[in-house]
Amino acid sequence: MKKWILVSLLALPVVANADPIELRAAGSLKNAMNDIVAAYQQESEQQVHADYGPSGLLRKRIESGEQVGVFASANMKHPQTLKAAGKGDSVVMFARNQMCAIAQPNVKLDSEGLLAVMLDPNVRVGTSTPKADPSGDYAWKIFAKADALQAGAKAQLEQKALQLTGGEKSAKAPKGRNTYGWVMENKRADLFLTYCTNAVLAQKEVKDLQIVQMPAPLSVGANYGLIVLDDAEPQAWKLAMYILSEPGQAILADYGFDAPLKQ
Repeated sequence: MKKWILVSLLALPVVANADPIELRAAGSLKNAMNDIVAAYQQESEQQVHADYGPSGLLRKRIESGEQVGVFASANMKHPQTLKAAGKGDSVVMFARNQMCAIAQPNVKLDSEGLLAVMLDPNVRVGTSTPKADPSGDYAWKIFAKADALQAGAKAQLEQKALQLTGGEKSAKAPKGRNTYGWVMENKRADLFLTYCTNAVLAQKEVKDLQIVQMPAPLSVGANYGLIVLDDAEPQAWKLAMYILSEPGQAILADYGFDAPLKQ
């Protein structure tokens, strides 16, 4: 069995006045993970310092020597890269997401006609930044699938895609704002490809945004991976186990994630 399962929560006593556990997590996890952290802190009396951002950029910070206890990525690749570099042990898939499209209210589309709208030269298609942010990588997977439906679609979509979020130089939304709601409110794209959980949060801020599910041939899922770094404090394992526990998985499910460990 994996090391994760062998670690007993009871075997890791709370250390009074211990330094906060350093958590780094994908931006798409922010709302759910803030609730998980709050619940964990109340139960354990152990403080957690959480910082969120594009998973690829967070991985680079860890590779550059940033001291981190737990890393929750929006894909499996980044934590597995850290494991391969000898910076951590087990990588566990702890949540799943799906890609959706959000669109301005004046864009006429449905799931079946989504590809035709994306290929329309008059429609600006926004994505996150590939390699820096897994959401961008997943958008590129959608483009690759589109090629099987219409020859040349992949190249056309990659060329026209506006990489508006997730990069080191991407414009940042004001504090407290959903990045994708802010991008769409400012009319920087007509249609944007992002996680379905992000789409729901964006629509809460910008009520007239449309959310469109990917048609089956373009469907792309996202597996989220969790790793505890080798130089993490012992309490970091306890936080990781809480994320994998029934209460942690229930919070993820409440925010629209598929929580595979939820009973």
